[in-house]
Amino acid sequence: MKFSVGVEYALHCLLYMVNVEEGKSIGIRDLATFQGISESYLSKVYARLSKAKIIKSVPGVKGGYTLARSADEITFWDVVEAVEGSEDFFQCAEIRQNNVLLDKNNLPETHTKCPCLIKVVMLEAENEMKKYLNSKTLQWLHNQVYNNILPKEMEEATIEWFKNTKK
Repeated sequence: MKFSVGVEYALHCLLYMVNVEEGKSIGIRDLATFQGISESYLSKVYARLSKAKIIKSVPGVKGGYTLARSADEITFWDVVEAVEGSEDFFQCAEIRQNNVLLDKNNLPETHTKCPCLIKVVMLEAENEMKKYLNSKTLQWLHNQVYNNILPKEMEEATIEWFKNTKK
């Protein structure tokens, strides 16, 4: 299993949106420029985030995007699911039923009624990952990055950079 780089870009760009003043928005071009990525690629990612109601568009000449809900209500899993989709990672193909020793027209209950143990383990692992990613929010990320990792000046410089793009 591998998440696309879109998940990473989404989380980074959403992080910058946490500090947007009430009634203001950030344009996709500004986010793409700041992050050093293609505007068209980020637009596709943001379309998925918008569809998932993580962000909302603000129309107008100075329009752009703003968070659709507070940062403490947006989880990492919300972002993963918006960008990657909601299909289970593991898709059991019931390979156990293809065993050469079995009569395909008369499969025993051990191969049809009980769940495949491999599927059970894989789905449990996926559920644990979902649970963990649901415990980490955009607000948690913001607090970690700007209170524990980067100097306060970096947060202030980031806020100023986005403010100055609107002038």
